[in-house]
Amino acid sequence: MSDRSLRGMRLGSQSMESEQGVQPAPRQRVEYRTDDGEQVFVTFAAEAEIPATWTAKSGKEALLMDGSKPDTSNEKPVRTHWDMLLERRSMEELEETLQKRIDYYRERHEIPADQES
Repeated sequence: MSDRSLRGMRLGSQSMESEQGVQPAPRQRVEYRTDDGEQVFVTFAAEAEIPATWTAKSGKEALLMDGSKPDTSNEKPVRTHWDMLLERRSMEELEETLQKRIDYYRERHEIPADQES
């Protein structure tokens, strides 16, 4: 081994690089405000797209302080699994399918209909 020993350097736990000469990415600080006046400051990259709303630590929705409300008219409503199921089946078909499955499990486990809970 060479004359220079790496003993005691805790290899892997410390970086041998320094932050000297490193320039951080340009940033911008954006202010949001909730309906009750709570201020929320968020730092974004300079080229980032700024969202119109932000959720504060208190869980309240905060609006961007440029005076404009978010435009949500172009957004599609959220479709749940139940909504998609109702597009394919009618309530009568669903009730019939449910009854078939209940009958199947009763027969399989031999639970009489008069003892159901």
